[in-house]
Amino acid sequence: MNETAGHEGGAEPPEQSSIPYVCTDCRRTFAVPAGAPSQMDGLAVEGLTCPWCGRWAMPAPDGWVTTGPKRSVLGAAAVWIGAVILACLVGLLGYLAWTEKDAGEAAGEQRVGTSLKRAAVIDLPGPAGRRFDYLTIDYDDHYLFSAHLGAGLLYVIDLRTNAVVKTITGVPGIEGVAYVPELRKLYTSNWYENRIGIVDLTQMAVIKTLPTADKPDGIAYAGPFHKAYVSAERGKVEAVVDVREDRIVKTLHFDSETGVPQYDPVARKVYVNLQDRNVLAVIDPISDTVVGQYPVIGCAGNHGMELDPERRLAFLSCEGNDMLTVFNLDTHHAVAHLPMAKGADVVQYDPGLRRIYVACSSGFISVFQADDPEHVRKIEDVPVERKVHSLAVDVKTHRVYAPEEEEQGRPVARMVVFDALVGAPSDRQ
Repeated sequence: MNETAGHEGGAEPPEQSSIPYVCTDCRRTFAVPAGAPSQMDGLAVEGLTCPWCGRWAMPAPDGWVTTGPKRSVLGAAAVWIGAVILACLVGLLGYLAWTEKDAGEAAGEQRVGTSLKRAAVIDLPGPAGRRFDYLTIDYDDHYLFSAHLGAGLLYVIDLRTNAVVKTITGVPGIEGVAYVPELRKLYTSNWYENRIGIVDLTQMAVIKTLPTADKPDGIAYAGPFHKAYVSAERGKVEAVVDVREDRIVKTLHFDSETGVPQYDPVARKVYVNLQDRNVLAVIDPISDTVVGQYPVIGCAGNHGMELDPERRLAFLSCEGNDMLTVFNLDTHHAVAHLPMAKGADVVQYDPGLRRIYVACSSGFISVFQADDPEHVRKIEDVPVERKVHSLAVDVKTHRVYAPEEEEQGRPVARMVVFDALVGAPSDRQ
């Protein structure tokens, strides 16, 4: 059999070195070596992807002139494979981020502002929907003490495990709570019975109560003098308790409701808010006499108070005009006024971060930064649940604890734990 049979005149066909293709979109042409497989092998119409735009290309009609490939077919394939891999990686990272966020929210972690992130929630055993009040921390045993005013209960929470280790009864209408570390005792102000409670922490029980005037509220402990100062708000008095003998040694009377007291370890004085008169009173704990009364200009209803003794500042929450007033303890003058959310109550200060936190019952924690004694500025109002009246700051971990009595209007009883966000843009201003 003639090997050239079937070819006209017995001549060999011309050698075909490449096949022209034309892009169906950009209309550019390019050549592909003869016999090279296409992406559409096995289909009715063969085709490749355009090396310029990536669209499908088809065999070019006779007479078309190729413009030459901008990159090889293998290069185009490599680019597409890389793009597919990159898309898969992006999708995987997005999925991991989503699952991490979901797990964090399930664990109670949630960023609520630039300065605080919700880290945990501790369920409390008392009745839901009842008012909470003051908190304080025992750094020796790592306990947080929380006054549940409306339930008449005092919770002892282990800060290492976020667990309630004891619920102390016998404190009806408990508002204030102060810790005396050298005696391992707590002093409470029990509004519903107008008495001062004394709790022995070795027994985790009330061992004695002392009568006082109407509506005992905040308590300050002056350690070097072994005295607790208890404000009876409506009774307009300050009761002085000798903690070594557990007896009231003096009662100071004022012509105003008494707000929160604080002890200044630098000046060795006790300050008391006279909230009806917008005045700050100073008590000498040596003699338990009033040695000064100073008007707080620009403040209406100075109830809450916290001190920065080293920088000689007092931070006063002014309930009547929703202002945080910064008061210089040396010059006895207000040096700054900054707006707060409505319903301001308890003020706390973190000296390590130089942050001031104010619990506001309208549903916010107002956060401020004390850059130096002359410059205090507001960071933000962090949204929380409504009716949050109090909070505590752990100065070692910088965590903030705030008890909540409702969630979206539904009654609850729980302690919310916040981590302080350090290095936020607002902190670097």
